[in-house]
Amino acid sequence: MNKELAKTYDPKGIEDRLYQKWLDKKYFHAEVDRSKKPFTIVMPPPNVTGQLHMGHALDNTMQDILIRYKRMQGYNALWQPGTDHAAIATEVKVTAKLREQGIDKEKIGREEFLKHAWAWKEEYGGKIINQLHKLGSSADWDRERFTMDEGCSKAVEEVFVRLYEKGYIYKGSRIINWCPVCQTSISDAEVEHEDQDGFFWHINYPIVGEEGKFVEIATTRPETLLGDTAVAVNPDDERYQHLIGKMLKLPLTDREIPVIGDFYVDKEFGTGCVKITPAHDPNDFEVGKRHNLEEINILNDDGTINEKGGKYAGMDRYDARKAMVEDLKDLGLLVKVVPHTHAVGTHDRCHTTVEPMIKQQWFVKMEEMAKPAVEAVKSGKLKFVPERFDKTYFHWLENIHDWCISRQLWWGHRIPAYYCDDCGEVVVRRGGAPDKCPKCGCTHFTQDEDTLDTWFSSALWPFSTLGWPDKTEDLDYFFPTDVLVTGYDIILFWVIRMVFSSLEQTGEVPFHHVLIHGLVRDSQGRKMSKSLGNGIDPLEVIDKYGADALRLTLMTGNAPGNDMRFYWDRVEASRNFANKVWNASRFIMMNLEKADVPAEMDLNDLTGADKWILSKVNHLAKEVTENLDKYELGIAVQKVYDFIWEEFCDWYIEMVKPRLYNDEDTTKAAALWTLKTVLSNALKLLHPYMPFITEEIYCTLRPEEESIMIASWPEYQESWNFAEDENAIETIKEAVRAIRNVRTGMNVPPSKKAKVFVVSEDEAVREIFENGKVFFATLGYASDVTVQVDKAGIGEDAVSAVIHKATIYMPFAELVDIEKEIERLKKEEERLTKELARSNGMLNNERFISKAPQAKIDEEKAKLTKYTEMMAQVKERLAQLAK
Repeated sequence: MNKELAKTYDPKGIEDRLYQKWLDKKYFHAEVDRSKKPFTIVMPPPNVTGQLHMGHALDNTMQDILIRYKRMQGYNALWQPGTDHAAIATEVKVTAKLREQGIDKEKIGREEFLKHAWAWKEEYGGKIINQLHKLGSSADWDRERFTMDEGCSKAVEEVFVRLYEKGYIYKGSRIINWCPVCQTSISDAEVEHEDQDGFFWHINYPIVGEEGKFVEIATTRPETLLGDTAVAVNPDDERYQHLIGKMLKLPLTDREIPVIGDFYVDKEFGTGCVKITPAHDPNDFEVGKRHNLEEINILNDDGTINEKGGKYAGMDRYDARKAMVEDLKDLGLLVKVVPHTHAVGTHDRCHTTVEPMIKQQWFVKMEEMAKPAVEAVKSGKLKFVPERFDKTYFHWLENIHDWCISRQLWWGHRIPAYYCDDCGEVVVRRGGAPDKCPKCGCTHFTQDEDTLDTWFSSALWPFSTLGWPDKTEDLDYFFPTDVLVTGYDIILFWVIRMVFSSLEQTGEVPFHHVLIHGLVRDSQGRKMSKSLGNGIDPLEVIDKYGADALRLTLMTGNAPGNDMRFYWDRVEASRNFANKVWNASRFIMMNLEKADVPAEMDLNDLTGADKWILSKVNHLAKEVTENLDKYELGIAVQKVYDFIWEEFCDWYIEMVKPRLYNDEDTTKAAALWTLKTVLSNALKLLHPYMPFITEEIYCTLRPEEESIMIASWPEYQESWNFAEDENAIETIKEAVRAIRNVRTGMNVPPSKKAKVFVVSEDEAVREIFENGKVFFATLGYASDVTVQVDKAGIGEDAVSAVIHKATIYMPFAELVDIEKEIERLKKEEERLTKELARSNGMLNNERFISKAPQAKIDEEKAKLTKYTEMMAQVKERLAQLAK
C-alpha cells in the first residue's frame, strides 16, 4: 500500500477533491444501457432564486442515499437534476433589482424585462446547484434541465394545446385568488390560511317601502358591500320567508337589491341573513349563478376601490372599510361590532391577504383528470411511504376545483393563445401565431398577455426532462421513474399535479413510490424561518464539520413523514463518529503495512472471533438492504453506525490486538484479512450516507479499485453465516460486561489485574470460555482465567456476577488492597460526617429557613439526601471489609 491516510480526518482537505474526481470520471452520468435495469429519481427542481436550506439538504441527502445504493447494486441509476423558473419569486426579485437601478418594469416593457430576467437567471441560477455539489449530490449534472429551456417549453406548449383541443382548458370568468401586491392570480394551493383577529360588523339594510324596517346582516368585510347584488335567507326560515322577493336599499349606494331564498344559508349562523357578493366570494359566486345575479367587481388589481365605489373610489380596501363603517354609524345603520377570529387566506409568497375576485382567466377542468389519479393510488400502482399520506392526497383530489392556470406575469411560459385583431377569434396552436384568421382571414394577431402557473410546467417534470413529447430512448428506458422524494408540505402543490398530468399525457404513473419526509425544525421544534431568524445554513455546517457529518445528522433517527429537530451537538457526534471510523481505519492499515495479507482466505483458518465479526457484517448487509428497500433510511444507518462503533471498533479490534502484536501468532494473517474484509464491507454500507470519508478510506485501503462509488454492494453469503461462533462471542461479551460492571461498582482501576474464575456445569459453555481466555486479559483486565465445573478452590470472599448458564468469580483481595481501601473509606466517612453536620445545621437553623430563597433551601435538602445515601454505602463497604 503506497498511499496512507492523513493523521487526522479533515473534511475540507478531501471533499472538494473527491467530488471533482467523481465529476471527471463521469460516475454520476447515466446513458441508456439495455443490459442493465434502470433506476430513476427526478430531483424536485429547486427555485432558480433558491439558496440551499435544511429542507433541501434533507431532501437531496435522501435522494443521494437511494441513488448511490442502487448504483452500487448494479442498477443503471439516473438522478435527473434541474431548476424551476419560479415565476412569482423570480419576477419579484428582478423587478426589485431594476427598481434599485431606477428602472420601471412597466416602462421598459415585456421584451426588455425578459432580457433582464434571463441575465439574472444566468448570474444566480447556478448558485443552488453549486451548493448541492458541496452536499455530495451525485445527480447527473450533464443532463441538468430548466423548466423554461427549449425542451421543457415545447412540452408545456404541447400539453396546453392538447388539453385545450380536448375541451379541458377553457377561458372564463370565475372567482380566483388575487394577490394585490404581486398583482397576479394564484392557485388554491398557494393560499395559506391563518387565523386573524377581526370583527363581525352588523349592518341594517332598509326594506324598500317599509319605513323603519330593516334586514340585519353580519359581515367580516364591510367594504365588499359595494358589490352586493342580493341578500339571501334560507327558504325554510320562518322568520324571513315573508321577505323573499322584496327589495332592500343597499346602504352607501343608490342601488336596490332583492331578498332571495337559497339553501346555502345556515339558519343558525349569524343573523340568518347573508349578503351576496358574487364577484368577491366563491360561495356567493355559486349562489349568484343559481339566481342569475349581476357580478360587480369593486376592486382594482392593486387592492384599491375602483370607479364603481362612488365616493370611496381610489381608496385602499382597508381605508375604505374604515370610512364606510364611520358613514354607516352616522346613518344609524351600524347595529354593533363583535370581535371575531376567523381564517384568512394569505399568499404564501408575500403573506398579503388575498382577495377573492371574479376575473377572466384560463382554467383546467379537473373532474375527469382527477379520477385516474385517485385510481392510481387505490390500485397500488402508486404508493406513499408512509401510507398515511394517502388521506391528504385523496381528500384534495375528491374536493378538487378547476385549476386557474393563468398568471399576470411576464416571466414564465406565455399562453399559446392568439386573438384576431379584427374579429377577436381565439386560436390556440403550437409554434406561434397563425398566418391568417380561420374566421375572417385577417393576418394580424395579438398573443395572450398572461403566462402559465409555474406548477403547470413542473407538473410535467418527470417526463418533460426525458424528452417528451418526442419518443426518445431516454423516455422509453428511464420512465416511469422509481421514486419521488419530497416533503409532506408539497403533496398538494406538486405531487398530485404530476400524477394527473403524467396519466393524461403518457398513460403511466410518473413514479411508483412517493417517499415523504418531514420538516427540519430548530432545536425547540419551531419551523425554521427568516422572520424567527432560526434558520441554519447547511453550508455553514459543512464548512465547520464536513458534508458527511451533516448528512449523517440529518438521517440519524429520521423516520418517513416525521419532522426532526436540528441540534448542533448531534452534528458534533456525527463528526466524532467520522473520526472514530478514520482512526480505526488508520490503525488497521498501519498493521496491514507490516504483514502480507492473503487476497483469499480459507474460512476454516479463521478464529471464532473472526467468524463472529464476519457473520455480523454479513447479517448487517442483509438487514440494511431490506431497510433501504423499504425506504427505512434512518433505521438502516443506525444499524451501520452501531455495528462500526460498537461491534467492530470497541469489541473486535480490541479482541485482535494481542494477535496483531504477536509475530509468533499463527492466526495473525487471518486477523488482518478479517479486519480488511469487514472494514471494506462496512465502508460500502456506510457509503451512501457518508460518501466522502468512505471514498477516501476505501481507495487507500484498496488502491487497486477506482472508487467505492462503483464497487459492488455487499450481499448476504450463506458461507459467512457462523451462528455458533456468534453465540460463543456474544456469551464472552456478556461475561466481559459483567466483569467490567463489578469492577466499576467497586472503583477498581483498569491497571489493577485480577484472577477470573468461570464456573459452569454446561460443557459447551465451558468450551466457549476455554477458547475465549485470550480476550479476558485485554477486555476484562484478567491476570489469569480458570474455567471449572464448580466452586472448588474459590475463596468465600470472591465477588460474583451471574450470566446465562455461568457465574463469574473474582477474588476480592485481588481486586482491592483491603488496608488501603479501609483507609480511603474512613477518610470518606470523616468527610461525609462533616458535610452531614453542616447540612443538618443549616436546615435546623430558623433564620436560614425563614430568609433563604426557596431554591437555596431545596438545594440544601437535595445535598442532605445525597450525603445520607453516600454515608450508608460507605458504612456498608466498611462492614464488608471488616469481615
